[in-house]
Amino acid sequence: MSLTVTTEQRGDMVVVSVAGELDMATAPQLQDQISDLLEKGRTRLVFDLAEVSFCDSTGLSVFVRAKNSTDDAGGTVRLAAPQRGVLRILEVSGLVEVLHTYPTVDQAVAAEEPALD
Repeated sequence: MSLTVTTEQRGDMVVVSVAGELDMATAPQLQDQISDLLEKGRTRLVFDLAEVSFCDSTGLSVFVRAKNSTDDAGGTVRLAAPQRGVLRILEVSGLVEVLHTYPTVDQAVAAEEPALD
């Protein structure tokens, strides 16, 4: 299974639409896309996961690295529209608490920044 990654600018957010299986074989492709966005100063990212049918720990680590990189740059990472199986993995791993997750892309793009403690 291959992975397709497309991006769309929405205001100051970049929506990164991911489709396919996100695993050890395909995660480097997404990581390369994220690195390219960060190099261009794009640090406010929404990952549209509606078409991701599978995500393993390698895929999760890509999101964690993206969050760490964007946090360092004053940006944000949000996940949107994960399918039931992917959402379950996020919940079990505890990452649903760390990676702000929204039911839709529109909600993720429109969300206010979480309050800092």
